[in-house]
Amino acid sequence: MSRVLVVEDNPDLAFGLRNNLEIEGYEVLVAGDGPSGLTRARDWMPDLMILDLMLPGMDGYRVLRALRSEGFERPVLILTARGEEADKVIGFRNGADDYVTKPFGVLELLARIEALLRRTGAARPQSTPPAERFGDVEVDRTARTVTRQGIPVYLAPMEFELLLALLQRKGAVASRQDLMREVWGHSAVVVSRTVDTHIAELRRKLEHDPAEPRHILTVRKAGYRLER
Repeated sequence: MSRVLVVEDNPDLAFGLRNNLEIEGYEVLVAGDGPSGLTRARDWMPDLMILDLMLPGMDGYRVLRALRSEGFERPVLILTARGEEADKVIGFRNGADDYVTKPFGVLELLARIEALLRRTGAARPQSTPPAERFGDVEVDRTARTVTRQGIPVYLAPMEFELLLALLQRKGAVASRQDLMREVWGHSAVVVSRTVDTHIAELRRKLEHDPAEPRHILTVRKAGYRLER
């Protein structure tokens, strides 16, 4: 089991990350500030570290520099609201392996983590998941492609992530809040109307009659579910 250290001072975001990572089969430890993150990285030696930049006590850059100077070679993924190119350059020069800007899609973040661990040989052993079907739609998670009646359908990145979030529930209801958290991450700029708009686009592209959907269904006062 791969071990992931999350160093993040936002407790809601840290909880969401921990929950999603544990569902995926990772062992997770959380630190809420720079000094404790540095200590836990030294003591626990995680296979991968998710590191926020804006941390109390010691910012992420200093944590990263300290670890790299001590010979810590495990992959570090920077997760931050600071998206300027200069910030990314500084992060990479200090030894970061990848950089994800908030708000982010949780499923994309999980894919990046898996890719980093695969490069270092620490990824969880997995077989290639088979393509999934509902109606005349086929979804290939690995290739990130969708076809309908054998014809490729283009989905925008967040549309694809939303579709995966519905698929993985195997017919169970997903609330708008769950979908916002899993697809867009914890972000105040994402509102429930964003979810509704993306659901409408999925229906337009994948349902025979978007006005009377057979697969991407609304559950009154609860959310959405995908009926195969």
